[in-house]
Amino acid sequence: MDPRLFLRAVDISPDIPCPQAGYSPAGGLVPSPAEALRAAAMEPGAAARFLAGRAALRRFAAQLLDLPAAQLQAAYSCPECGSGPDLSHGRPGFTHHGQPLPLLLSMARAGRWVLLAGLTSPLAGERLGTDVEDPERLGFDDFDDVALADAEKHAVAGLEGAALLRERARLWTRKEAWLKMTGDGLRTDPREVAVLDRPGLTDLPPAATGLPASLVAALALGRLG
Repeated sequence: MDPRLFLRAVDISPDIPCPQAGYSPAGGLVPSPAEALRAAAMEPGAAARFLAGRAALRRFAAQLLDLPAAQLQAAYSCPECGSGPDLSHGRPGFTHHGQPLPLLLSMARAGRWVLLAGLTSPLAGERLGTDVEDPERLGFDDFDDVALADAEKHAVAGLEGAALLRERARLWTRKEAWLKMTGDGLRTDPREVAVLDRPGLTDLPPAATGLPASLVAALALGRLG
């Protein structure tokens, strides 16, 4: 694995306040105005998980570059909406005293777990994406028809039970990681993103991330343009 790449799994449950306790900054970090506005539109539980995940990402970025987390300013970028402090979605990034950090970041969440990926000293055009999934969520009948390319359907055709769910999760996380890396997201039909043998994709075992063995994760790293 690239020595510039760092992975971390974070259990965000300690940073999620009880709904009865009202709002409190996750991990002591005050969200950006854009993040706070987005959280305000969510139901309380989802808002708490969203803010806890964002706080974990900020601490992670700060630790990779040995900076105070409270001094980082969120600077997300979206292919359609642009970039800057007024965004709360898209490819994550931060600035420090107005300067972009030399760091690529990606994050994904499954339940109480957040998976964080960071690449230090990125080269021009490099992009990063990661995803994590709970296989138990993928047991619905239409999954293969709405998510998988033809070759992928053939690959899972002989599987049943837990083996089928884990292979679905493996393929789905590879698709999500790739689409995060490219910036296309689910504006692209996942059936058009064949990932069985696509270069730049890596399955992430629990030992590499610290995630529970029940979850499945993948990473995409490549150069675009």
